[in-house]
Amino acid sequence: MKATKPVRKTAVKRDPEKTQARILAAATAEFAAKGFSGARTEQIAKRAKSNIRMLYHYHGGKDALYTRVLEDVLARLRAQELQLDFSSATPLEGILQLFDFIDGHFSTHPELLQLLAFENLNKAAHLRKSTRIPQQASPVLDLINTLLQRGQAEGVFRTGVDALHLYVSMVSLAYYGKSHAHTLSRIFKQDLLARDWQAAHREQNHQMLAGFLRHPQPPTKPSKRSKP
Repeated sequence: MKATKPVRKTAVKRDPEKTQARILAAATAEFAAKGFSGARTEQIAKRAKSNIRMLYHYHGGKDALYTRVLEDVLARLRAQELQLDFSSATPLEGILQLFDFIDGHFSTHPELLQLLAFENLNKAAHLRKSTRIPQQASPVLDLINTLLQRGQAEGVFRTGVDALHLYVSMVSLAYYGKSHAHTLSRIFKQDLLARDWQAAHREQNHQMLAGFLRHPQPPTKPSKRSKP
């Protein structure tokens, strides 16, 4: 009988970048679903098809990984904000396009809504630990200020509108109807996440923003009726 040759095991090539990315994606899903307290590192490692040792090796543990997830979702938002350009739009068109960007980002990134909700419950405890997030300055306020100044110079926007107040209002209009859609749908027996409902709500928000920003027109004087 011929001796059988031993089967050589092929060495598995490790890809640190892909492993880190899988762990980060798994952690984002786990933290978004359960929050920091409810999430389990064992489940994250399992989702990522990795192990606890790799999780700690690449991300330093649960606290550091959670902060990294928050940094990542906000960095992706900032990266998209940097692509915004309203130079060819009218001031009102620019504001409404910015609102549509915010509204669309929340629609396509529900994990951001969930993570921010959990972090607000924790009074931004992990956001305060981040050194990266304060450095990721958002260009949004500069964009809004530019549009407001153009609108005021053209006489189409009223004066005295603060960019930060306006941005928070825009985020509120885009956020609430999505983050509370499940409870509101149940209460009012209507699917608030349905595409047609969301489209109608977005159009109403457009009208509210336009009405708030428009320069008030002087009241028209009543025509004098000729005396009989």
